[in-house]
Amino acid sequence: MSNTSTIAIVDDDEAIREALDDLLKSCGYRSRLFSSAEAFLSEADRRTIDCVLVDVKMAGLSGIELQALLSHDPARPPMIFMTSYKDERTRSAVMDGGAFAFLGKPVDVTQLMHTLEEALCSKHS
Repeated sequence: MSNTSTIAIVDDDEAIREALDDLLKSCGYRSRLFSSAEAFLSEADRRTIDCVLVDVKMAGLSGIELQALLSHDPARPPMIFMTSYKDERTRSAVMDGGAFAFLGKPVDVTQLMHTLEEALCSKHS
């Protein structure tokens, strides 16, 4: 899998966005940062995004609400949810909504990168 993929990071925590941005760039990916679901939705050029890393709980629209709004888009990239709220109800909601994965925070870097590679491979297969 080529690391020239573009990953969207949608999280209202600036420190997390920046840490994930640094991680992805160090692995050769391009990333685009969004401080809210609304900012992601207002992006005119979402078709260049290959995968979305998204927080569940954010100010404004939640990650789950973002997922629901994108659910009818056949070109929707795989979504990997990251959250401090690791309860079964939340996990079931995002997975039933078509999420690729549900990871707890703090996110294990090895697990995240493995999951991201799997998501990118699934998108291109």
